Amino acid sequence: MIQNLKQLTILFLLGILLIAGCKSGQQKNAVQADVIIYGGTSAAVTAAVECVRLDKSVVIVCPEKHLGGMTSSGLGFTDTGNKEVIGGLAREFYQRVYSHYQDEDSWTWQSKEQYGNKGQGTPAMDGDKRTMWIFEPHVAEQIFEDFVAENNIKVYRDKWLDRESGVVLEEKKIVSIRMLDGMTFSGKMFIDATYEGDLMAAAGIGYTVGRESNRAYNEQWNGVQTGVLHHGHHFGNLNISPYVVPGDADSGVLPRISTEPPGQKGQADQKVQAYCYRMCLTKVPENRIPFERPADYDSTQYELLVRLFDAGWDETFNKFDPIPNLKTDVNNHGPFSFDNIGMNYDYPQAGYERRAEILKEHQTYQKGLLYFYANDPRVPKEIQEEMQQWGLAKDEFTDTGNWPFQIYVREARRMKGDFVMTENEVLGKKRVPNSIGMGSYTMDSHNVQRYITPDGFVQNEGDIGVHPQQPYQIAMGSILPKENECHNLLVPVAVSSSHIAYGSIRMEPVFMILGQSAAIMADMAMNDNINLQELDYELLKEALEDKGQIVEYTSFKRRNFVERN
Repeated sequence: MIQNLKQLTILFLLGILLIAGCKSGQQKNAVQADVIIYGGTSAAVTAAVECVRLDKSVVIVCPEKHLGGMTSSGLGFTDTGNKEVIGGLAREFYQRVYSHYQDEDSWTWQSKEQYGNKGQGTPAMDGDKRTMWIFEPHVAEQIFEDFVAENNIKVYRDKWLDRESGVVLEEKKIVSIRMLDGMTFSGKMFIDATYEGDLMAAAGIGYTVGRESNRAYNEQWNGVQTGVLHHGHHFGNLNISPYVVPGDADSGVLPRISTEPPGQKGQADQKVQAYCYRMCLTKVPENRIPFERPADYDSTQYELLVRLFDAGWDETFNKFDPIPNLKTDVNNHGPFSFDNIGMNYDYPQAGYERRAEILKEHQTYQKGLLYFYANDPRVPKEIQEEMQQWGLAKDEFTDTGNWPFQIYVREARRMKGDFVMTENEVLGKKRVPNSIGMGSYTMDSHNVQRYITPDGFVQNEGDIGVHPQQPYQIAMGSILPKENECHNLLVPVAVSSSHIAYGSIRMEPVFMILGQSAAIMADMAMNDNINLQELDYELLKEALEDKGQIVEYTSFKRRNFVERN
């Protein structure tokens, strides 16, 4: 009897321990905070920092292992536009860059004096404002990591949202989100800081992909733009044949040229402007890794480039923009370059497996292009000899084979939110209600497609560059879903805008600005226990300006605004 009693007692205690263990395991897999941020972009970091400074608990959960998005993944030659409208935490980021490069130990491969001071339309280093706009990738990433460490922000990396059934909503509010590994994150407010808008879409928020027609928002620069040849990223009047045997349509079409008609000018489509990796290259022998032949290398993919060379094109190195320590931020330039035109159309809405395939194809194309330049005998000798001096920077992206960890997702989903920014607001033709920040950069779309003209020549389409005459305001409603869709989600990256307006808004300083503004909006809504759409804008404006955000430009001349019905 006593023996049985002992056994029952042991079983009872084991049961209690088992239950406690299960609860402990559940707690480990369940995280709660006031604000849950999904995504690891620059906007995610500024939003998280601002949440902490406002005494709100916050976590970042993201698929990425590295923070900062494109800012820390090669885009070091910053698209600033008018730097006077970059305030708040965004400006603090660039001030930290400045402080880093004041230290002589930061100059490993050259001195600060040797570097010079060239930026994109602005000096790289602005001594009066103590800001620096040009930087190495690892420096940007370290600054983001410093932001996180200083503010004790918990970051859950390599966590992938269950986009099928991982978002729980109740009464138009997100209650929790679940990752593919089963971890759940519950909060009062949620911020989608991804380039792709994955949380926004999984929550059932309306969005668009591709280009609207010009008629949709009474625009000029949206939709298909056949015949519009801005910048230098087109074939112009070179009259290059797209066919395997030049001039013979029956011989087949060269790789990377679409045989589909491009569409009528101004017409909508679901095609997406091209992506590329912003490469960090160097000529310093001790820090240079020669370009390797990719496993799936196919030299025929670059036949069109050979024909460009034969036609006399010689602008290969025009966008090898200098960043500190004898490195470059290399961007696309010319009619056939690092943009992988037409190969990303299904990326925005694709599943994770398909996206991985697209990323691999982009890497093969771009690495193959570098190898082709450096090794194929058909490349002009002087260009090839120059390219052979370049290589990947050994001290960048050290855990990803010295290749950038983030592809340049120039555009993916765009929310259809409470307010839609269009070219009319960007160009100052319409007034913007309830500004939460400002932009100023050119409305910039890279090429969308490469097609065959009616005359039988190859041409690119979609590259647009239209510059606003002055900085423009960005509406509060552009980062808010419609009220009948969700009350506690903010979307500072995949913002509500037309394709061509997004071409200006999509700059990294602007994402940092909007991330901080999103956090301030979340804080106010929580404090007043109201829906985001119910925020008092005058109180919000005061809070934004207290945090250094610039919501209106002093030189705005409101009489220049023309209201259109």
